[in-house]
Amino acid sequence: MLELGRFKLHAVADGTFALDGGAMFGIVPKPLWEKHFPADDKNRIRLALRCLLIEDGARRILVDDGMGDKWSDKQAALYGIERPEGGLDESLARLGFTREGITDVVLTHLHFDHAGGTTRREADGRLALSFPRATYHLQGRNWEWARRPTERDAGSYLAENFAALEASGRLHLVDGETELFPGVRLIPTDGHTTALQLVRVEGGGRTVLYCSDIIPTAAHLRTSWIMGYDLRPLQILEEKKRLLADAVAGGWVLFFEHDPRFAACTVRASGERAGEAVQGDVVAF
Repeated sequence: MLELGRFKLHAVADGTFALDGGAMFGIVPKPLWEKHFPADDKNRIRLALRCLLIEDGARRILVDDGMGDKWSDKQAALYGIERPEGGLDESLARLGFTREGITDVVLTHLHFDHAGGTTRREADGRLALSFPRATYHLQGRNWEWARRPTERDAGSYLAENFAALEASGRLHLVDGETELFPGVRLIPTDGHTTALQLVRVEGGGRTVLYCSDIIPTAAHLRTSWIMGYDLRPLQILEEKKRLLADAVAGGWVLFFEHDPRFAACTVRASGERAGEAVQGDVVAF
């Protein structure tokens, strides 16, 4: 747990999954990325499903909600889903929380590994919202994109994860950068997918940024280490440069959704080239 003024921040795990290492690092040669993430016999690397719970006394805000439990055995094997310590429910329970106690869910975007836990399948087969009392916050442009994705990214946007939101009355669509609550700001980006929103929390003179898929692991702090999944690689390159410059100047803590080794770290200028940053101190959550 990390305290920022009135905020208490908790890392919440939904387990791990596996994706192709080449896809995670794009044009970066395997001998370089494999120093950080050894690949299995299917060339997959293990990644975390790490969400963030923000308490401020009145609200309990969950940022992203993992992959959910609607996967068939074949799909679970394909993505190497593992939950040796339980999933999101167990992680929340260890912190003394339940799904019913979550007041808000901020979805950075609607890819299945970030929003798969938004819905659950009931015994009769119907889909229901996993956090029945929460308001779900999402960029409007990502909502529209998810419902009409391109052929390139249609496999990442699964309607079963978000279609139930439309008629629920619990979907709050955001348009652009906004302060969702005092000290909690949403910042849209377009490099990874259309209108992915970062979450910046400020309190007690400190700043934590939830990096989502802009910087999914600490290895991706290198500006040129860009995923093959990114829709607009040149745009994400510039977004990362601006983000890292702000993080270095402000002493921010960067929170990683997919790094299996640790949750967060500070960064410092690399000294090698403008806009580059390297890992600083690991920050415990």
